Amino acid sequence: MIFGGKGTIGLDIGSSYLKVVQLKEKKAGYELELFDMLPLPPELIVEGSIIDSLRLVESIKELLKKARVRAKNAAIGIAGHASVIIRRISLPEMSEEELSESIKFEAEQYVPFDVEDVNIDFQILGPKEEPGQMDVMLVAVKKDIINEYTAVVKEAGLNPVVVDVNAFALGNMYEINYEIEPDKNVALVNIGASTINLNVLKGGMSVFTRDSSIGSSTQTEVLQKEFNISYENAERLKKGEAVEGVSEEDVQAVLISASEEIVGEITRSLDYFRSTTLQEEVHEIVLSGGGALIKDFPALLAERMGVEVKIAEPFRNISIPSKFDTTYIEDVGCMAAVAVGLAIRRLGDR
Repeated sequence: MIFGGKGTIGLDIGSSYLKVVQLKEKKAGYELELFDMLPLPPELIVEGSIIDSLRLVESIKELLKKARVRAKNAAIGIAGHASVIIRRISLPEMSEEELSESIKFEAEQYVPFDVEDVNIDFQILGPKEEPGQMDVMLVAVKKDIINEYTAVVKEAGLNPVVVDVNAFALGNMYEINYEIEPDKNVALVNIGASTINLNVLKGGMSVFTRDSSIGSSTQTEVLQKEFNISYENAERLKKGEAVEGVSEEDVQAVLISASEEIVGEITRSLDYFRSTTLQEEVHEIVLSGGGALIKDFPALLAERMGVEVKIAEPFRNISIPSKFDTTYIEDVGCMAAVAVGLAIRRLGDR
C-alpha cells in the first residue's frame, strides 16, 4: 500500500512509544543514520484506533525535533486484529496481472467488511502440492484506519510514502539481520503495550500472521493495582528496577501471574498455526517490543512454550557509527524491530 516517494524514515506509532529509524543503504548493507524514541501519554491510541489525534501530532513533531529528522518521507505500520485482515488462501494458478484484476472478487469471501471499505494487497507465495493451485497471502486494511494514520503523519509535516503491516515489518527486520534456514519455522513475536504482532516465517517467508489486542500494559495495570503505585513506578518494576516499599519477591509473583495471560495468547496463536499447517512445529521464537524487556519474561515464555526464545537484535547487521550510544541501543534496541523493518521499505517494493 504505497503512496509515492523515495528515501524514507521508519516511523513506528505504538500505543506507548513512538520510534523512528533512518537507514542509509551501503554496498555491504545498511548504516544507521538515526534512532530515537519518545514515550506517549496513555490513551492516545486504544486498540489500534487514534483517540486524540491533536496530541499525537504534537508528539510526532516533538520526536522529529528531538531526533533531528530532516527527511520528509515516512514508512508507517498498521496493526490491530479488528482493522487488519491477513489470510493465507488457496487459489487456482494465475499470473500476478490476472490476480490483480480478480483480487477484489477473490477477497470478498475472506474479508468481513465491504471490499470497497478496505485497501487490498497480495503476495503470491508459490504453487501448492495440488496441481493447478497456488498459495497467496491476502492483506486487507480498513481504509478509515489508513486515513486516520496518514492524516496524523501529514499533519506532523511528513509524507507517508509507504503504509505497511507491522507483522510484515518484523519479517523485513529479520531478513536483513539473520541467516535464513530453509526448513526452520521462526516465530517473530512483538509485544507492545496493547498489541502482540506475530509472524511465523518458514525459510524466511511469512506463512502465518496474527495480531492480538493484549500487551504489556496488562502487567502494568496489575502492578499498579496490586501495589497502589503510579503508572511510571509500575513500568520501572516491570523492567526489574527497585521501587521504595515494594519487595522484589512480591513483584516477581505478581509479574508471573500477569504474564500468564500474554503467554496464553501467544500459545493459542501458535497452536492455531500448528492446526492449519499439518502440525508443523515452531523451532524458535524471536521476541521484540517492550515485552522483551520485562524482567524474566523471555525465560518464562521459553519454559511454557518449550521452545528457545531469543531477544531480537534489529541492529545486528546494521553498521552503527561512533556518534551513537551503543549501550543505549543494546539496552532498548529490541523495541525498534518494527521501525527498522519499516525503514528499509522503498517505493515499488512488494
